[in-house]
Amino acid sequence: MSRSYPKILRNRKRRIERRLDPERRWSEQPNRMLSASNIHFEMAERERAVNYGGIGAIHLMGQRLGLAEEIDGRVQLLKRHLPYHESDHVLNLAYNALLDGQRLEDIELRRNDETFLAGLGAQRIPDPTTSGDFTRRFDQEAIGDLMEAINRTRQRVWKKQPGGFLSHALIDTDGTMAPTLGECKGGIGLSYKGIWGYAPLIISLANTREVLYVVNRPGNVVSHEGCVPWIDRAIELVRPHAGQITLRGDSDFTLTAQLDGWHSQGIKFIFGMDAHAKVVQLVQALPEEAWKLLERLARYEIATEPRAKAPRIKASIVRFKGYLNKKLVGQSVAELDYQPNKCGRSYRLVVVRKNISVQKGEAVLFEDIKYLFYITNHTDYRAEQVVALANGRCDQENVIEQLKNGVNAMRMPVDDLLSNWAYMAASALAWNLKSWYGLLMPNRRRGLELVQMEFRRFLHAIVLLPAQIVRSGRRIIYRIMGYNRYLKDFFAAWEKLRRMAPA
Repeated sequence: MSRSYPKILRNRKRRIERRLDPERRWSEQPNRMLSASNIHFEMAERERAVNYGGIGAIHLMGQRLGLAEEIDGRVQLLKRHLPYHESDHVLNLAYNALLDGQRLEDIELRRNDETFLAGLGAQRIPDPTTSGDFTRRFDQEAIGDLMEAINRTRQRVWKKQPGGFLSHALIDTDGTMAPTLGECKGGIGLSYKGIWGYAPLIISLANTREVLYVVNRPGNVVSHEGCVPWIDRAIELVRPHAGQITLRGDSDFTLTAQLDGWHSQGIKFIFGMDAHAKVVQLVQALPEEAWKLLERLARYEIATEPRAKAPRIKASIVRFKGYLNKKLVGQSVAELDYQPNKCGRSYRLVVVRKNISVQKGEAVLFEDIKYLFYITNHTDYRAEQVVALANGRCDQENVIEQLKNGVNAMRMPVDDLLSNWAYMAASALAWNLKSWYGLLMPNRRRGLELVQMEFRRFLHAIVLLPAQIVRSGRRIIYRIMGYNRYLKDFFAAWEKLRRMAPA
């Protein structure tokens, strides 16, 4: 790689800024801006290029972290390697997602791309049918081994983070629905909503948005089915690197039989609770002075002048049409000690009271009260802070959405519960690779920006880069041919990875 790339980046940045200069004053243009007409196409005879040059950086990161070695050392599914190793299959599935593949069949595009194969130093990669057959070799133990291999690699990333990185680790747990139209999918179930499919369990780390464990289950199970062993594994994974650990989940995961055990280990938790008759009666007996106004903490500070709010078009239509409307009037918060039946001690129960005005058109029909309950063993937070911390778990819904529609991990393309679970674990690796790349970026602010990005935006910023592939001696050179504002940090990350000692 030429050492002149900083100069090249500056020149490319200068040229695009000149084109997009907001201070430029345009005169009336006689011709359209998109004016190209005399367009010709030719085939390059010698030059070879791809439109996903960032995959080389991701592959280099995996090599430096020892990802392939971990997978091959723990996942033993092939008696002979003719010609592929287990890591070849797993990375093939993960890279398919990283290259914006929507289906297993998209692997065939890369398999027939000689330049892509040369860029990864591969003679060939598994075809879609072979990849599907590989997922069918997994049993539950092998899937667990695959996730532990990924987690061993993950810990190497965490060890390279600055001090205080996980001073307060937030482990989120939730279930979701992965519907399928397949008639012959083994292990599917019918959910209470009448949807056929699977019900994956997702355990993620809110600090880095990494998926720690993904567990496939039949579609008819309740959200918390079988979650305790996986939560405990997540705790053991995070504990050596974290100061304090907090578990979060909705009311389905308030497993009162487990709370004392987690508390005795020093694990904190904040779970939602159902508004059943007993706790509602306790709350209604509280004196009015126990309640105080709930002030939601600002998500960010406005750096400029606050802008006027746009007119609420939906609200005006609801009033005009006379639709039934529930409008939040105010919120207040209180707390009390509460001991669930299966617990040997009491815990802090934080309650949010929502005052709701039920309206029809302009007329107010009646006032309604709704209660939200959060049980926690956090004693050093104010009630408002407990509510804010609990509401922060909502970001896991965004992570789940990215697993579904970003890396397409829940397409369920193969034939039964276990093979689709293996596919999920391999595809979710693509999402984790995104987080690891951001965490290893030298520019901390820009790296955390990548961690928070949606997957598709990350692809366009880091992976989908036009690049020429050149073999020079024992080197594989990616010559980036375009420009975007992340390239300076992209090269800084490459320099860091290049100097990193292999695991």
